[in-house]
Amino acid sequence: MAHGTKPMLTSVGRRDEALASGRPWRARDHGLLAAVAGAFTLAQLLLVRPSMGLGWDEIVYVSQVGTDAPAAFFSAPRARGVTLLVWPIASWSSSTTLLRVYIAILSGLALYLALRVWRGLFPARVLAGAGALFASLWVTLFYGPQAMPNLWVAFGALFCVGCFLRARADRFDRRALWGVLAGAAVMAWMRPTDAVWVTLPLLVLVVAVRHWRLGAALAAGLVAGGVQWVIEAFVSYGGLRERLNQASRIQGDLGWNLAVDDQMRSLVGNTLCRPCNGEMPDPAVYAWWFVLPLLAVYAVAVAVLDGRTTRTLVPLLCAATAAFPYLFLIGYAAPRFLLPAYALLALPVAHALLRLVTTRTGRWRPAVAAVIAIGLAGHLAVQYAVLDHTVDRTTANRQAWARSAAELHRLGVRPPCLLTGHEAIPVGYYTGCDSGATRGNNANTTTADILRTARSAPVGALTNPGGTPPRYARGWELHRLDGLEVRIAPARGAGGRA
Repeated sequence: MAHGTKPMLTSVGRRDEALASGRPWRARDHGLLAAVAGAFTLAQLLLVRPSMGLGWDEIVYVSQVGTDAPAAFFSAPRARGVTLLVWPIASWSSSTTLLRVYIAILSGLALYLALRVWRGLFPARVLAGAGALFASLWVTLFYGPQAMPNLWVAFGALFCVGCFLRARADRFDRRALWGVLAGAAVMAWMRPTDAVWVTLPLLVLVVAVRHWRLGAALAAGLVAGGVQWVIEAFVSYGGLRERLNQASRIQGDLGWNLAVDDQMRSLVGNTLCRPCNGEMPDPAVYAWWFVLPLLAVYAVAVAVLDGRTTRTLVPLLCAATAAFPYLFLIGYAAPRFLLPAYALLALPVAHALLRLVTTRTGRWRPAVAAVIAIGLAGHLAVQYAVLDHTVDRTTANRQAWARSAAELHRLGVRPPCLLTGHEAIPVGYYTGCDSGATRGNNANTTTADILRTARSAPVGALTNPGGTPPRYARGWELHRLDGLEVRIAPARGAGGRA
């Protein structure tokens, strides 16, 4: 027994070295990843402004556990993962700054952990480079401190795929199996359908190699993260099929839609491009999009030459399936949809860049390195410019909601109250009111219920300037807000028609 145990322990203890370059990871390698993750958190706090107010989707997630306003309508495509993420802060504090700092720190930690599981699969400098490439994208920085699901799907994808490859290389690595389960669960908690798309290549590979324990861990993670969404489908949406149908309708009826050009238009900083019919941005904004597939192809060629194809092909395939529905099945675009694909692409792309600037013996190619350094510097400058513009515009929009809320308070619209119509969800949250809609993607009430509420509480109907109000509100008193108009129901006992 003693003679058989020692070789096995030695083999398991050195699996990281066998997987990659043959040398064990040192403290400075972990420190390199920690430095990238720390810089990511710091950049969020400096460039995205923790004081930036909550956005529309953030309000829906935060209001489920927050104390500032009633819970906003929770539509069929959404999942409760972000609500769980913000609960430790939002359940007792209304400070947006505190919430943003908390999420920024968590996202930095998540980036470190997601990169760390790839140790032994790629050298430390490749992982650090991949983390820097991903973290420096404007869309990654912009959503880093926000209460939104897509970046967390990206972290879960990195973690899950890395642990999957480790478990496949070493069937005795139980921690990797648990990592597969955890990564899949995080993705499914955040966005169940995205989790399925990301893990499709992994499920196929499990069947191909008949690694049933690995398949069981992957399936268990998807079930653990998605079971609440499925149960909620039967409790609140009429069943799983009906919830999926509702989600498809809200997203414009999923089907064959070429949205590649829409995603390119959104790269200029359009956080939601719906409809996406504007002009194409300057080529400098989307040039990196065309460089990515070229570097991915080169990464595959390098992997084939090195005899280490799996570690490169698997994340590339998962990135492709993660991006597929948002490039070909949806009729609009948002840059955040592709964050999981960008995160998975970053690893082979970073490896390809490293191989371009070094020879097989590890010596630098100064001319090539200089060209790539200039290209990366230009890329970073564009990313910063888009980020700065996006933050300014977004902050201004959310400040307008806050000013509208202050004016509504002055007009006597205070909790408990109800707002309906255009931008009722965000303005309602800032005002402390409930929000309601009789039609559209957020329909959750009826005209009769709105009129009934108006008899006992302040009710306002919001429209764009000059917009047509609903029929029941046409006789209500008109007031102009910051970029909006509101018609407020007559107060109780005022003798008006409510």
